Amino acid sequence: MADETQWKDKLTPEQYRVLREKGTEAPGSGKYVDFYEDGEYHCAACGQALFSSNTKYESTMPGLIGWPAFSEAAGKGAVTLEDDNSLGMQRTEVLCSNCGSHLGHLFADDSSPNGQHYCINSVCLDFNAKK
Repeated sequence: MADETQWKDKLTPEQYRVLREKGTEAPGSGKYVDFYEDGEYHCAACGQALFSSNTKYESTMPGLIGWPAFSEAAGKGAVTLEDDNSLGMQRTEVLCSNCGSHLGHLFADDSSPNGQHYCINSVCLDFNAKK
């Protein structure tokens, strides 16, 4: 599904803006910010498993509060990391390795169990509860 018209038909306007146009949802607005059920988070665009609820945590880093935080991806190869020098900043962009959709950014975070903070937009995720 590489054609942008197909993405526009599949995704909501907000999902399209964030996933395909590299946007960001407003801090604190996402449905998974204060969500702590057991299960797995998948890419809202293609369905690939991205993060486990076991790695979700509450960040205390200023500027990173307001989006779901994960300390690691669901498995090796679940996400792709790329340099992002937009907006006059040097950051690491997090992409779905299957469909290339923008998910958020990776930051250093002392409040993370392993020092890594996957700052992910809720609109990019679908949650599958553990059965």
